[in-house]
Amino acid sequence: MTDSNFFIVLYAGVLAVPFFVYLKRQSRKEQRAREAAAKGEVFSSGPRGQHPHIDVTNCIGCQGCTSVCPEGDVLGMVGGKAAVVKPYRCIGHGLCAEACPVGAITMRTSDPKLSSDLPYLTPECETTVPNLFIAGELGGLALIRNAVRQGRECVDTIAGRVDRANAIPGVFDVVIVGAGPAGIAAALRAIELGLNYVVLERESIGGTVAKYPRQKLIMTSPIDFPLYGRLKQTTLSKEFLLEFWQRIGERDDFRARLNEPVEHIQEEAGLFTVKTPIGLYPAKAVILAIGRGGTPRKLGVPGEDLPKVMYRLIEAEHYTHKKILVVGGGDSAVEAAIGLSIQTGNTVTLSYRKETFSRIKERNAQKLEELRRKGKINVVLNSIPTDIREGSVLLDIAGTAEELPNDFVWIFAGGVAPNDFLKKIGVGFGSKDVTAEAIQEALLVSR
Repeated sequence: MTDSNFFIVLYAGVLAVPFFVYLKRQSRKEQRAREAAAKGEVFSSGPRGQHPHIDVTNCIGCQGCTSVCPEGDVLGMVGGKAAVVKPYRCIGHGLCAEACPVGAITMRTSDPKLSSDLPYLTPECETTVPNLFIAGELGGLALIRNAVRQGRECVDTIAGRVDRANAIPGVFDVVIVGAGPAGIAAALRAIELGLNYVVLERESIGGTVAKYPRQKLIMTSPIDFPLYGRLKQTTLSKEFLLEFWQRIGERDDFRARLNEPVEHIQEEAGLFTVKTPIGLYPAKAVILAIGRGGTPRKLGVPGEDLPKVMYRLIEAEHYTHKKILVVGGGDSAVEAAIGLSIQTGNTVTLSYRKETFSRIKERNAQKLEELRRKGKINVVLNSIPTDIREGSVLLDIAGTAEELPNDFVWIFAGGVAPNDFLKKIGVGFGSKDVTAEAIQEALLVSR
């Protein structure tokens, strides 16, 4: 063999080794993606809100989308193409669509059959009641960025319909229900466009964010706020956002009535009357930005009304040297268990009725597993509380009863969405309550 041939073989061997390692890694990634996709079919019939749709004919397999998702491996590579492998984890960030260099990913809403418990919304976020809009989580979209965008766009739509030359004395152009991100953005946009508005909030400014635990990190994307420009940070703390909300609330032109819950909304002859315990607010349009949390869902077990049972954790630092049970399988439950487990002397048990955590964020799953290995959290799957007592809790663990010493119980079983309230005011849900033709007819009549 000549020297030149020898070096060609040598260089080929040097290049082949990393190439072989790369192919091996890609094969393992694809296998994990296929396993995740199979798991997704078991745990979920699909995403319930905004999610990516991949045009595989245009996908070039660059993996840019799989690397930017902050929720973990929602996307994976299957057969050299991007695929949605964990739809149940997707909450609609949309970063994958932004990262795709060839436009092969578009964001879509879920199939109407999967959204039968969500209000029907037009692309302008208008309900089946003309000029009644929904912005934010109540309409099925998560994320602060989405809520802010929808609140702003709802006001833009309303501004295009308001006849300012024929203003009605005492009638608001828009009443905004809720002072969370969507409601705040809607109010700022109303100020910017010179609309006559008012915000009604049953508690305090901040919405769901105000109920988060201290120092909770909120993953988001850059947000454009009317009058304030862009918040460029991609990770914000609860305290930062609440301080920002507070500054907005102190504006002279920010008209909000706090601690004033809305009891009913009546529409007649194209005008709304929004009723609270304090008064009536007539309006040409209404934006509902109240979230889906509603009231906490209870388990319906004996002892659930004891003072030691709670449904929200704000200050984990207040609880030390306690025996604690956290019930639930979502991010709120896991984050509460994590926060309580790192406090001095606590013994924390996390109970979940299913056999695995299928919907939690990747970073929460990793932290939970780390604390479980260290013995900081006792994770009990396939379990449900059956009796809450003064000094203990009775758990049914896969059919076997076990009594745990206990000082406090936190239950995170979700909230009861305000669907009854929406139906009472005439809002249609999904495809079972309303047809597209009926909506278009109603909207045309309203113009």
